[in-house]
Formats: sequence, structure tokens, C-alpha cells
Amino acid sequence: MTWQNASEGKDAVATIRVESRDRTLPAFRAVARVLERRILAGELPVGESLPSELSLADHFGVSRSTVREAIRVLEQRGLIRREKGRNRLRITAPQAKEISAQMKTAFLLQETTFEQLWEVLSAIEPACAATAALKATEPDLKLIEDNIRRSEAAIDDVSALVELDIEFHNLLAAATGNNALQMSRETVGELFYPAFAKVMARLNAGERLLLAHRKIYEAISSGNEREARLWMDRHIGDFQRGCDLANLDFRSPISGAMPVANHG
Repeated sequence: MTWQNASEGKDAVATIRVESRDRTLPAFRAVARVLERRILAGELPVGESLPSELSLADHFGVSRSTVREAIRVLEQRGLIRREKGRNRLRITAPQAKEISAQMKTAFLLQETTFEQLWEVLSAIEPACAATAALKATEPDLKLIEDNIRRSEAAIDDVSALVELDIEFHNLLAAATGNNALQMSRETVGELFYPAFAKVMARLNAGERLLLAHRKIYEAISSGNEREARLWMDRHIGDFQRGCDLANLDFRSPISGAMPVANHG
């Protein structure tokens, strides 16, 4: 962006005035919104330094304090980072952890239920398994195989088995080579697994879990997309059946522990 260009400066000032004309949108948020759009459009490329506060203030026709607040918003969204030991700001792509944290907050505040998360996983996990069958590399397969060996050794340790199951699904997602799939399933999975642990503790379902993992691994290692999807469908379906057998309320919000179902 050429910040010294006079016509661009006039356009920017006009844009901020339009964005905040009804006074419901503070000027700093209007500036943040315009900068975010330019970052997403590639006009401010990742890795490029952000212009100085003074330059931005002149460009948008606002005060430096307004610019500082706008920068703070963009930093919270992971679009801008400060260089260590320096005051310089650079455009960055949000990290997976930052995106995941925002999604988790939204799920919790909207009182998302375990059932709703399960419905999301029912769509994502089979897609991960099928894609992994097409794209998994030899190193991916070795990591998954090692996970299954360690799971077999931990068959009587529910806590360890749950952690290994989380790892198994993360490894499958990584084997897809698809960052969007990885981020989506990891966020939902982290919220979902406390309930999974409770089902495992009540039903002692380790052998059934291991059978599904072995079958999924065999399908992926042989490149059988259809079989990988089929076994993952069954694996995810087992959770809902497990909740019924353990008499747990599948429709309760994820903000608390999954309670015993009230059938009365």
C-alpha cells in the first residue's frame, strides 16, 4: 500500500467516515476492519511491516490513539505481531492455536451441546480418514502404527487410552495434508473429548476402540478410501451409542460435565 498517495489517503478517510457514520461502530474498529480487509485481500502481504502509527493516522484521518486501539484488535486476531525486542509490527497469518481459542470461546458462549459437536465430528472425521487414505506418506503411516502399538499396551489405562485416541485422530488429520481439516477437527475434538473420557470410564470400551483404529489404519495404509471412511463412521457412531449405554445426557451443553440423563 502506498500510504503517501494523496488520492488513496482521501479514499481511506472517506471509508472510515462511512464505516462509523452511524456512531455504532467506534473509529478504531472501523480502522481495524479496513486494515483487516486489506490484509485478507493481499494488499498488505504477510511478512510485510505495518506502516507507523503516525503514517496510519494521517492515512485514515484519525488520532494515533485510535490507530493504537485498531492495532490492538488486529493483534488479538493474530493478524499482526510485534517483533521480539523491537517496536516494529509485521503482518502475520493467525496461528492455529489462536483460531482454535476463538472458536472454543464461541462454542462455549453459544451453549453448544455434545450432540452438536458430535454431528460436526461425524462429518469431519470420516473425511479425514478418507483423505488420509489417499495422501498419507510412509512417515505418517509409521506414526499411526506406533500410536496403535502404544494403545495396545495401555488397554487397561483409561486416561492414557483417551490421550492416545486424541493423538490417533490428530495424526490422521495431519496425514491429510489439509490445514483446514486439521484446525477444524482439532478445535472440536478438544471440546468433545472430556465427554469421551467419561464414556470410556463407564463402559471399558478399549477393545472396541482399538479394533476401529486397526481397521482404519489398515484401510489407510492400503489406500482404501471407502473402507477408511466406513470404519471411521462406525467409530464415531460408537460414541453416541456409548452415551446411551452409559445413561449420559448427550444433549447437555459442553460448558459442564456431561450429566446422567433424566428420562423421567
